[in-house]
Amino acid sequence: QVQLVESGGGLVQPGGSLRLSCAASGSIFVINRMGWYRQAPGKQREVVAFITNGGSTNYADSMKGRFTISRDNAKNTVYLQMNSLKPEETAVYYCNADGRRFTSTGWRTFNVWGKGTLVTVSS
Repeated sequence: QVQLVESGGGLVQPGGSLRLSCAASGSIFVINRMGWYRQAPGKQREVVAFITNGGSTNYADSMKGRFTISRDNAKNTVYLQMNSLKPEETAVYYCNADGRRFTSTGWRTFNVWGKGTLVTVSS
């Protein structure tokens, strides 16, 4: 099994910044893409940003210029630096990863989610 654990959420004032982290752990595995999603109260989960193992990034339009996703492949960790946060960005932020893991029957693909970390933007 591959597991993801997010950290770094909390309360921040409008216009403030937070940095989220997500670390993957487990047995033999190779991660392809890691990303962040968020789900606000009463809304559907939406993509925030993702990054491939080669470092290519992609952002939702509303986050471009304010959010930065980065990755430490050696630590199997992805980060999300969020600046100029807005109250409407209050949500649970989830980490997602896909890749391959080695099992008793060979390599198998996986796609896993973390449990989420709450970000509250409020004065």
